[in-house]
Amino acid sequence: MYNVTRSLGVRFDPAHFARRVRYPFEDAPMTDMQTILTAQREAFMAELPVTKAVRLDRLKRAAAMVRDNAARFCDAVSEDFGHRSREQTMITDIGASLAPIAHAAKHLDRWMKPDRRPVQFPLGLLGAKAWVEYQPKGVIGIIAPWNFPVNLLIGPLAGVFAAGNRAMAKTSEYTPATAALFEEISPKYFAQDELAIVSGDAEVGKAFSALPFDHLIFTGATAIGRHILHAAADNLTPVTLELGGKSPVILGASADIAKATERVTLGKMMNAGQICLAPDYMLVPSADEAKVVDGIKAAASAMYPTLLANADYTSVVNDRHHQRLTDWIADARAKGATVEVVNPANEDFGAANSRKMPLHIVRDATDDMIVMQEEIFGPVLPIRRYDGIDDAIAQVNRRDRPLGLYYFGSDDAERRRVLDRTISGGVTLDDVIFHISMEELPFGGSGPSGMGAYHGIDGFRTFSHARAVFKQSRLDVAKLAGLKPPYGAAAAKTIARMIR
Repeated sequence: MYNVTRSLGVRFDPAHFARRVRYPFEDAPMTDMQTILTAQREAFMAELPVTKAVRLDRLKRAAAMVRDNAARFCDAVSEDFGHRSREQTMITDIGASLAPIAHAAKHLDRWMKPDRRPVQFPLGLLGAKAWVEYQPKGVIGIIAPWNFPVNLLIGPLAGVFAAGNRAMAKTSEYTPATAALFEEISPKYFAQDELAIVSGDAEVGKAFSALPFDHLIFTGATAIGRHILHAAADNLTPVTLELGGKSPVILGASADIAKATERVTLGKMMNAGQICLAPDYMLVPSADEAKVVDGIKAAASAMYPTLLANADYTSVVNDRHHQRLTDWIADARAKGATVEVVNPANEDFGAANSRKMPLHIVRDATDDMIVMQEEIFGPVLPIRRYDGIDDAIAQVNRRDRPLGLYYFGSDDAERRRVLDRTISGGVTLDDVIFHISMEELPFGGSGPSGMGAYHGIDGFRTFSHARAVFKQSRLDVAKLAGLKPPYGAAAAKTIARMIR
């Protein structure tokens, strides 16, 4: 996600919303949250071992909580955004929350099995055995963002519950209606010592991240991720950070421009670009720039022939974000960019009481423009030219490692060079964003775009402790190996084998 400390600050401003939501933890957040954490940890320890049946039951209840309240979640998310496509919420928040739960339930038996490991020669021949058992860690903290406020709370919860843990989840202050709904319905499906929902502003979030969880997962801005990591370090809490960055699209010379531009436009305009994996800028061969711009315009116009009254198109989440994007576009224009607005119906956005924003294509984008320095997180798409694939790779590599990287093209050698010479959290080839929806692929960042990964078995293992177990042979191995004093010929032979 973009750098909120630069553009928005980190404090919640209730004036952005029509009503003030009362947060139950805001008067004494640390004390109340610590009490919940203590109760959850005590319940967890009393329950050990956490059986498959218990884990499946919690997964089933999590799915029921989402499915039973799908319509209410759609309404709440739309209220928080000012308008958000109902179908989009059903796909990206409801359906995308149920999928990882179903996947975990289906594969849980295999994930829970001990992992047999070989032992060194000749211990295996003498009867020694080794294996890894995946134990639940305990209480997991989840800090969810505002852009997909259901999915990015429930998605991690699939791995958390599958691994046998309990959870405390902090909702975003920028989606208060969704947070209030979670607080209302969660107790109907879970005891507080299984799942506790915490809402509040940045101070509550700060206190939450300082709790001594057994693991903490945060999805959000890189700048805030640094603060989260620092707070967790005081408790030696392991952390998974899902951040963001400027995810590039490299359009190879062999790419199908019409197909590529349609797919990039779909990914960029979904949720009005408010996606951590949204295509952040495009690198195109110099000779193809005009065709690419035309393709994006055609695709955007076909998908969204109108915008203001179009129920399929989502609003920018709040006034500050809208102003931030407006300022960044003005900055690009002032520094020499050509900005082309895709407004098929010639609607008057200035006169509208709406935060909907059309797609802005920024041509001639340079490094001194904010749109090429910060993650955009909105419907603004810079386009940069390149000459030769190594030039495109160099442009990617001089920036921080992104969460996602996208390559379009049929040239196998060029594709391989892009994969070999760049580093990113994940990659989608011949499309954008889709790698996040593959439950058997780990989802995570690299460097400033995050650390650690979850989804599928990788999530199960992230939220588990891999406990090594070694069972010794019945024989006196120490004596046979010369490890037992007084040392003699057997010890000399062992040493000789070790150092040869």
